[in-house]
Amino acid sequence: MTRKILMCMKERQSFVDYLTQKIPDLELCYDQVRSARDTFERALSLAGNDQVVIMEDDIILTKDFQKKLELEISKRPWEVINFFSQRPTDLIKGSRHDSRFSFNQCFYLPKGMAKGMLEFSSNWWGYTTGEHPTGYDMMMDDYLRENKKQHWIVVPSLVNHRSAKSMIDPRRSTKRQSKTFNEEWE
Repeated sequence: MTRKILMCMKERQSFVDYLTQKIPDLELCYDQVRSARDTFERALSLAGNDQVVIMEDDIILTKDFQKKLELEISKRPWEVINFFSQRPTDLIKGSRHDSRFSFNQCFYLPKGMAKGMLEFSSNWWGYTTGEHPTGYDMMMDDYLRENKKQHWIVVPSLVNHRSAKSMIDPRRSTKRQSKTFNEEWE
């Protein structure tokens, strides 16, 4: 089984409870200093050299999530896999390689990548300039491009983004859901 790490906040304990009920082996990485970057980097550090799925706490799972997740990982354990997308082309193209990484709701990193990404993160321009202090999906995109790595988008999405206020930026829309997510696991 692939390790699974949840980046979470105490203010969202009901979301965390839902996820730990569905995924008993979920490892929790609570926010400690109200920083998405810090929590993400601690999740990467926690992963070490292992293959890992990293999730945010504001997701809803599809039915039989773990079975579907492991099946998708078994098809391409050497690639970054994103289990959430809200791109218009999802309905037309389905699962595919994509050149731009975005959305960190739930994604897989192959063995050794979390460590490399953590090292890259410490000097990433978006953090060092202060231009994108919470943009770790942009940091991941730059990491993948610099290392000439593709990523795979799974369609339909295995998770959906909750219709809830963002803890990073409450001005963000609550309408950031996947058009392909189905079979909510209640």
